[in-house]
Amino acid sequence: MSYTARKYMARKVLTFSPDMEVLEAVSLLVQHDVSGGPVVDRFGNLVGVLSEIDCLRGAVHAGYHGSHGGKVSEYMRVQFETVDVDDSIMDIVRLFREDEFYYYRGFPVMLDNRVVGRIGLRDVLRALQDMAQEEAGA
Repeated sequence: MSYTARKYMARKVLTFSPDMEVLEAVSLLVQHDVSGGPVVDRFGNLVGVLSEIDCLRGAVHAGYHGSHGGKVSEYMRVQFETVDVDDSIMDIVRLFREDEFYYYRGFPVMLDNRVVGRIGLRDVLRALQDMAQEEAGA
């Protein structure tokens, strides 16, 4: 069996615009029950990622200053990792285990330089569970 991002990724991905108000992004994260997502420009190019932690900074700023919190572009991360649709689950596990990516519980999945999905920790855990069950059945 093939254990790749393609098989386990979420294909319906919540994306954000760099010009979106961060509090609007917070509302979308809560409404859709996701921990983050890719930030794409008007041409569909991936320009950043936004996580709950990033949004928390914006929400605190908004609450403290009585403002809208600013734009997503002020809080998104521009140093981030992506995975390819054909990357193995074990390669993705290695990314999650790297300290610099602790903040983001999912990675954009790319095909031909376009976001085609998102793979999160739960998706990876599901794949690992499938692997263990296959091994036990073998």
